[in-house]
Amino acid sequence: MTQMVQYQQIARLTRQKEAVDMTEQIKARILAILPSVRALAQWLVLAGLTGIACGLAGAAFTWCVAQATALRSAHPWLLFCMPVAGLIIVFSYRTAGMANDSGTNQIIASVRGRERPPLRLAPLIFLGSVLTHLTGGSAGREGAALQIGGSISAGLGRLLRLGDLNTNTIIQCGMAGLFSALFGTPLTATVFSLEVVNVGQLRYAALFPCLLSALAANAIPRALGLPGEAYHLSGVPELGPGSLLQCGALAVLAALISIAFCALMHESGHLYKRYIPNQYLRALAGAALVIALTLLEGSGDYNGAGGGVIELALEGEVRVPWAFLLKMLFTALTLGAGFRGGEIVPTLFIGSTFGCAVGPLLGLDPAFSAAIAMIALFCGVVNCPLASIFLAIELFGGGGLLFFALACSLSFLLSGRYSLYSSQNIVYSKLEARLNEH
Repeated sequence: MTQMVQYQQIARLTRQKEAVDMTEQIKARILAILPSVRALAQWLVLAGLTGIACGLAGAAFTWCVAQATALRSAHPWLLFCMPVAGLIIVFSYRTAGMANDSGTNQIIASVRGRERPPLRLAPLIFLGSVLTHLTGGSAGREGAALQIGGSISAGLGRLLRLGDLNTNTIIQCGMAGLFSALFGTPLTATVFSLEVVNVGQLRYAALFPCLLSALAANAIPRALGLPGEAYHLSGVPELGPGSLLQCGALAVLAALISIAFCALMHESGHLYKRYIPNQYLRALAGAALVIALTLLEGSGDYNGAGGGVIELALEGEVRVPWAFLLKMLFTALTLGAGFRGGEIVPTLFIGSTFGCAVGPLLGLDPAFSAAIAMIALFCGVVNCPLASIFLAIELFGGGGLLFFALACSLSFLLSGRYSLYSSQNIVYSKLEARLNEH
């Protein structure tokens, strides 16, 4: 009987110990996931607020640019106001103490923990970009998107006194949010904001916040009736060695054009500064050159973003075979002189018109080759292959995905260390599994 009692006591103590151990294990597991839960709650609020702010700003910016473009189309004489617009842009930046602002490069650099963009950058780039589009400068919208989004989110980070790492993440949220609001491509915006900073490295901790911000920002302009970018893809060939070879050849040529465009954009700015040090005179000179070229060319196709020309090219029509060269020149003269805007929509213009003109020489459908070259050129100038593939999906659907993936891979490989953004850090070699030497 005594042994039985002892046995029961031992069993009871064992059960109690097991219960305690299980409780401790449960507590440990709960404690282990608490940081993730806190991070989730934190970014639901922060990324959500950033997305809403960027969505509202993006909707306002989209509407203003559209109105400016329509007004310029209805009143071509606004082209001759470009010198005045240039003076206003220079004056506003100098008055705000940002005469040497590096634009999108500053936003990209800030994600790596350098100087944060001030909140006053948002209205400056907003005004400057609208004036550039109103008076016929050749520029896009994404430069303004990244800068407005980055400055708004950096301001929010300062207000909430976030640490350096969280501030870096929220700046990326702002970049993704504005990009998504303007183009209606939330997945591309998310991946682009992760890829563009350090090529070859992705901060996966920023994936959920950036995606949430992009989705929230995208919802606002769409709810207000402002459409995102989307195109119909036609002329997709059968998948086979011949079509892959044709597509690959076009991608190689697009990579070469991307190198030329990057070099031209950087060199134009250097030449302006070398020969015309005064910013006011530089803006006047750039405006005069754009006006003269517009009058000489006669169509006005190369002023503004050129969305209509992109649509025509994606339908298989290009008015002149050298349209891509003219857009490169117009864009370099505009942005190099100090006017504001982005290079991405001009890149899409250059790529689509180049592909539409050259693709048929390789045996490809002009509409399909316009789409392939457009995405390949985008990849070549921004060094973001994953974002480029997602852009193809969001713009054209899933048709021809393997062709787009091939084109992006080749363009990324062959574009070397050229980039539209001098602050972009290409961490890993594109040719070997090693770090780049800096």
